[in-house]
Amino acid sequence: MAHDINGPQSASATPLELLRTPPPKERADAARNRAAVLEAAARLFAEHGVEAVSMDQVAAAAGVGKGTLFRRFGDKSGLAAALLDARERVLQEAVLQGQPPLGPGTPGAPAAERLTAFLSAYLDYLLDHLALVRMSETASPGARYRIGAYRFWHRHVALLLSGTPDPEATAHALLAPLAADQVSALLPELGPERIRAAVLRLARSAL
Repeated sequence: MAHDINGPQSASATPLELLRTPPPKERADAARNRAAVLEAAARLFAEHGVEAVSMDQVAAAAGVGKGTLFRRFGDKSGLAAALLDARERVLQEAVLQGQPPLGPGTPGAPAAERLTAFLSAYLDYLLDHLALVRMSETASPGARYRIGAYRFWHRHVALLLSGTPDPEATAHALLAPLAADQVSALLPELGPERIRAAVLRLARSAL
């Protein structure tokens, strides 16, 4: 059995399944506090925007102490990452178990179709949660590449690029234009469909 910070893992698990291993169960009171914080944060972020909301405001709205909030989430970027977790898992499940071309399905779609389907679906997810993703990815230098979700996306793309020269590096190159900070900067000028078209052209050229 292999182990990581989330506990033992099955030796038969696929690389993508290892990246999506759920965290251990929480105590009931901790789970209630977590749910209250996430509900309050989601409401405040939706009403006022992510940048305008402080951790103090989230703690007050959730009815928990500031110490509890900071111990559990660290900072606002950690809170953003926690809010994104459930949304990321929806896309992860579609990648792992959904119908083609996004998921493996039966019969499976060619790697090229799966790659373009994933990049388009990821862009949809990113645009829906752009402020939160940007905060989680820019919390510190290189934060984007340490996030578990990024490792999942990168591994998936690299597997689809198997048989091409240096799939690991190419996967990073294809995901680079989908960094939240870059998309935020270019969105007013290019719009979502030009960004999508450019990313899909890159994907097709890589294959």
